Amino acid sequence: MTIRLSLGHIDTYDARVATFAHQLGLTGVQFHTPDLLPGTEGFWSLTELRALRDRCDADGLAIDGVENVPLAHFWKIQRGLPGRDEQIENYRKTIRNLAAVGIDVLGYNFLATYVWRTDMAAEGRGGAKVSAFDLADVHAGNALAGYRLTPDQAVDEPIAAEHMWANHQYFLDAVLPVAEEVGVRLALHPDDPPTAQPLGGIARIFTSPDAIGRAHAQAAGSPSWGLNLCLGTVSEMAGEQSVNEVIDLLGPAICYVHFRDVRGTVPRFSECFLGEGNFDPARVIRRLNASGFDGFLIDDHVPAMIGDLDTWGDTSSEAYCSRGRAHAIGYLQGVLNGLSLDEPAGPRAVPAGGRPSP
Repeated sequence: MTIRLSLGHIDTYDARVATFAHQLGLTGVQFHTPDLLPGTEGFWSLTELRALRDRCDADGLAIDGVENVPLAHFWKIQRGLPGRDEQIENYRKTIRNLAAVGIDVLGYNFLATYVWRTDMAAEGRGGAKVSAFDLADVHAGNALAGYRLTPDQAVDEPIAAEHMWANHQYFLDAVLPVAEEVGVRLALHPDDPPTAQPLGGIARIFTSPDAIGRAHAQAAGSPSWGLNLCLGTVSEMAGEQSVNEVIDLLGPAICYVHFRDVRGTVPRFSECFLGEGNFDPARVIRRLNASGFDGFLIDDHVPAMIGDLDTWGDTSSEAYCSRGRAHAIGYLQGVLNGLSLDEPAGPRAVPAGGRPSP
């Protein structure tokens, strides 16, 4: 299979988003805690997952993956609190139900205080709006406070790194056997931003290539564990050097890629257009291909260009279908085409209740 593009990180799915995908020439979508999966029972039910599958099939779009169950399903797992065993049991139900409808990639994160930014409307190239982070400003709080995946549960006591590592191991030990049984891959998102300093009272642990390698070791060779390679997050570590290290380290264990970049590294960076950041997109795609990566790329956080509603903090379909996103997809299509790595033209067949053929 060639490296392919999917329309990704979709929070709100409707006819507008489906049309946007087709106008961009894409045949697959990837979801981010989608509005069509409320999970009111504490897990994603078979009924709602089938409805999502049927909706995408009717729209002629394959589902390439889903990431991040609702916060209410997962926060006790991350913090290692009483009640996590119930959440883990529900997570296992979600894994089984995903497999039952032919969805075989589930992304997750261990960001117990979620993604942090100190500015959601910084000025990028030509006045485009981008998000930014400056460690010196974290005392003012998270500019993403109020975002639906940013927890508002109080941190009663600081949680140290080794406690977080133990929580992650406990989670993997409980869920990987089920994922292996039903053929679902769990894909870890690194910690954004990858700071050694705790944010919101909880340590961040997936903050370097070595730490990502430790996560891989915790999975003990399970074929159902992999990485959601968020290039922007890994670029925040040490630019293209850290990106190269992670690709070389994991290669085929990379399930899919969030393709974005930043200018600068921790402790200070801002998001940017592809091609003006820390790494060269074409070199990175060549390296991914040479490493044995066999997954999909998605667009991720994009600048808000003139006429666009907002940066990625706005999850409406109107904000999502933006000039900034179309630019990112077009850029990646051009790079893949120039490297002769683009997916052959034509829609992928979508069998009822199953995955599309490659």
